[in-house]
Amino acid sequence: MHIPDGFLSGEAAVAGAAVAGAGLAVCLRRMRAEERERDLPIAGLAAAFFLVGDAPMFPITVGTQGHLLGGALAVCLLGPWLGAVTIAVVATIQALALGDGGISTLGLTIVTLALVPAFFGYPLAAALRATRLGRTPKGLAIACGIAAAIAVELSAATFVGEFAFGHAVPIDLTKIAWSTLGAYAVIAVVEGVLTGLIVRALLGVRPDLVRIAEPVRARWSPPAAQKPRVEVPA
Repeated sequence: MHIPDGFLSGEAAVAGAAVAGAGLAVCLRRMRAEERERDLPIAGLAAAFFLVGDAPMFPITVGTQGHLLGGALAVCLLGPWLGAVTIAVVATIQALALGDGGISTLGLTIVTLALVPAFFGYPLAAALRATRLGRTPKGLAIACGIAAAIAVELSAATFVGEFAFGHAVPIDLTKIAWSTLGAYAVIAVVEGVLTGLIVRALLGVRPDLVRIAEPVRARWSPPAAQKPRVEVPA
């Protein structure tokens, strides 16, 4: 879901850069307010994981490719602010070092891959967490998987919208819409399942590494065993 240089107009690229800059500014400000010291090494490991996980790509249509996104998983593990910044860093490395997408369209890529999961995917997961799904680790993992699948399709719709409103070359918008949304519907299912499995595995061994679990984790702890009362003879 990386747009090459030259496919979108300069106005679209500038608008994307402005939106990405404003969104990341909000994320950085909120991230500093909520920062935990142990989160930064975890974010580095997550970035490396997403660089590898997002690497396998397959063509969708002219100039576009399909791949796992990882944005929803990032925000569920790291929180919406640090998660979005981590994915933005990954997208920047992919554009500068790996040639995935253009430099002029990097802002739009960050909007699609980082900001959509942070501002839409995470709130959805949090809303599902407030339902019966938040009562157990398994339920929360399912909530994260559902949010991830929906976030992927929202990102795909954003990608199509960027082409629709900013294309600089003649393109078949109908073909791009059907091929992108259709292909990413399959990817959404795969990513939803993977996100749920990863979240569930981490909740089983290191629940403190899953930021979205913080408000409900205490509910899962079994009540402390009561010590037997010792009768002291009078």
